[in-house]
Amino acid sequence: MGTIIVGAIVLGLAAIAIGSMIRDKKNGKSIQCGADCKHCGGHCGQ
Repeated sequence: MGTIIVGAIVLGLAAIAIGSMIRDKKNGKSIQCGADCKHCGGHCGQ
């Protein structure tokens, strides 16, 4: 029973993390540079 509960918690946290990454991508943010082009050389097109 404990294994199922821990597994559900881990899956929930993974779903939250993936959802956050998808939301950031839709808002134009990138995992690589974080939309802060003055620090990454401006290769992201902004």
